[in-house]
Amino acid sequence: MLIEVDVVNVAIDVKSKMPVIVLKEKNGSKTLPIWIGLFEAQSIALAMENVKPPRPLTHDLAKSLIEKLKGKVDRVVINDLRHNTFYARILIRQNGESIQVDSRPSDAIALALRLKVPIFIEEEVLDKVAMDSSPIGEEEIEEFKKKLKDLKPEDFGL
Repeated sequence: MLIEVDVVNVAIDVKSKMPVIVLKEKNGSKTLPIWIGLFEAQSIALAMENVKPPRPLTHDLAKSLIEKLKGKVDRVVINDLRHNTFYARILIRQNGESIQVDSRPSDAIALALRLKVPIFIEEEVLDKVAMDSSPIGEEEIEEFKKKLKDLKPEDFGL
């Protein structure tokens, strides 16, 4: 079964100093981190912020090629995890024919964000590595923020 996910963050992992993209179930609380390359992280971050570079990046070129060839990306799917490496497919429709293209997840995600198409992950892949994204409830977070706001330096015994 396919689970739709959203890209919620692109950041640098403090331990590995490598970029990581965080995906979250659209209708759930599981998150999935995927470590990616620096250029892919930059491309994904630009797409998330709707920033258009002065010259097309590789993912902009792929988008343009698909569109010029009268193709339409239906969705991207992270479909496998083997030896700590994620695999993905880009599903394209052209002239009534379905085409599946193997891809790295980072490239598939960068393309999906540019084309505004859904990102899915196979449930069994998500279940292998997902984490529960919010062990703390929203009310607890808001309460904590209120307490922080009211703190004074003397409260720390300084």
